[in-house]
Amino acid sequence: MKKRSFADLFFLLFVIYIVLPVVATMLYAFADKWNKTVLPEGLTLKWVMTLFQDPAFIQAFGRSVLLAGGAVIIALLVIVPAIFVIVLYFPKYEKWIQAAVVMVYSFPGIILAVGLIRVYSKFGISMIFVVLGAYVICILPYIYQGTRNSLRNVDARQLLDAAQLLGASKMQAFTKVLLPTVYPGLFAGALLSFSVLFGEFVLINLVVGSRFETVQIYLMKKLSTSGHIASAVVFVYIVLMAILTFIIAKVTKKTKGATNI
Repeated sequence: MKKRSFADLFFLLFVIYIVLPVVATMLYAFADKWNKTVLPEGLTLKWVMTLFQDPAFIQAFGRSVLLAGGAVIIALLVIVPAIFVIVLYFPKYEKWIQAAVVMVYSFPGIILAVGLIRVYSKFGISMIFVVLGAYVICILPYIYQGTRNSLRNVDARQLLDAAQLLGASKMQAFTKVLLPTVYPGLFAGALLSFSVLFGEFVLINLVVGSRFETVQIYLMKKLSTSGHIASAVVFVYIVLMAILTFIIAKVTKKTKGATNI
């Protein structure tokens, strides 16, 4: 009992340690004044309204969506078909994809940014496209894992063979049988990849900087000018991530349910 009580107390303290800063930041985004009391002296929507009335924030938000979404779309169009082909028809080469996944985790953002600048700045290539390409590689682990798990859950090779035995061509078996079956896993992996890239700061800040201001760079600037506006940015970011997390959980639950059936 004592061990259980100690574990519960430790878990409660851990939750408070994690949740309290988030709750305080969200309260500050709606606080009219918060100087001398434990709780805000008044609540207001003016900081959030001011944020959405700022053209710079709207543009930064759009750039973040464009950059993260573009990287995810490219990954789905290029990396996913490659994973399908390798996993289904050339499994002996899958070890190279797994090695690439490990290498993605082994490169810190600062080292990667310095390397990209030194290599690509000499060729006159826009660094936005360089960052976009780096983002595609950065989400390789999430795309690979989501695709691989989906293929395992449905036993993709036997599913394709069965469809072809029934008269479907390879393209028909892929587009009309396999793809509709595994798309929930792909969708969940795409949303997870988008959420990771949307919050990325180190690479875009070091390689491009304020020339392509994203939400994270906008937040960094506001930290030195207005704490309320910065908290409002964090609030919007948390709400967006909560929505994406909810969608991923629902899609994953449906995928597991369909697999069990």
